[in-house]
Amino acid sequence: MVDQVELPKVNIALVFIICSFICSSLGGLVWYASNQASIIANLEEAVIKLADQSNTSTTEKVNMVRDISENKDDIGEIVTIISEIEENVEVIVDIISEIEADSYNETEKLWEQVEGISVSIMRIVELQQRVALLERTINRRSTHGKQDN
Repeated sequence: MVDQVELPKVNIALVFIICSFICSSLGGLVWYASNQASIIANLEEAVIKLADQSNTSTTEKVNMVRDISENKDDIGEIVTIISEIEENVEVIVDIISEIEADSYNETEKLWEQVEGISVSIMRIVELQQRVALLERTINRRSTHGKQDN
């Protein structure tokens, strides 16, 4: 008969403890790895979102720089147009001043003519009054002369 070898009980307990430790370590390692995979997936999503925001932000900045440049050009054109308008306004003001002076002179001439017409009308009225007075005088004399005869 074969002798059965008896293993020490301490060795079996030690093997069981080591196996339990290895199994629990493997379970913890799997849990840790899955947790890390979840964290990495979340970080990848965050990086994608930040990249989109960064691209959007970069695009917005590029567009803003372009718009500012265009606005500077537009402001330059507006300044040029305003200076041309100011020159035109000065010319128009000069023309209006000349027209105003001419119209003032013409108005003065018209008032002089109106004054002359008024004086002429007054003289005509005076002459009409004298003629009327003379006619009355002649009529009275002729009426008095007929009565005397």
